[in-house]
Amino acid sequence: MDDLTALARHHLDQAKTDPHGRSSHLFLHSGPLRQSVIALTAGTELQEHNAPPAASLQVIHGHVRLTTAGGDDQDLIAGQVQVLPPERQGLVAVADSAVLLTAVTATTGCPTPAE
Repeated sequence: MDDLTALARHHLDQAKTDPHGRSSHLFLHSGPLRQSVIALTAGTELQEHNAPPAASLQVIHGHVRLTTAGGDDQDLIAGQVQVLPPERQGLVAVADSAVLLTAVTATTGCPTPAE
């Protein structure tokens, strides 16, 4: 079992020494399910990228801004969780932050609610 608080603290410390201001770790990989801790120092940005078929973002520490191709930017603070839209998106750390990204990377073979 992983301790999210300890992982977040560790990766925030690493991000502070990284020249790009970030650190991440994929700690759970089960079939199409992925969970990663991502730490970013204030002002660090993850450039816009394609979204997985299904995902959520939970802020463990700090304050981030989720940016989307549609321009519907959203600020999130520690304790908040947000379903990520299936469109191009980016992430900006407003303050030193750590987030939990939960993603489903494929929908093939996944049962639908009606099944």
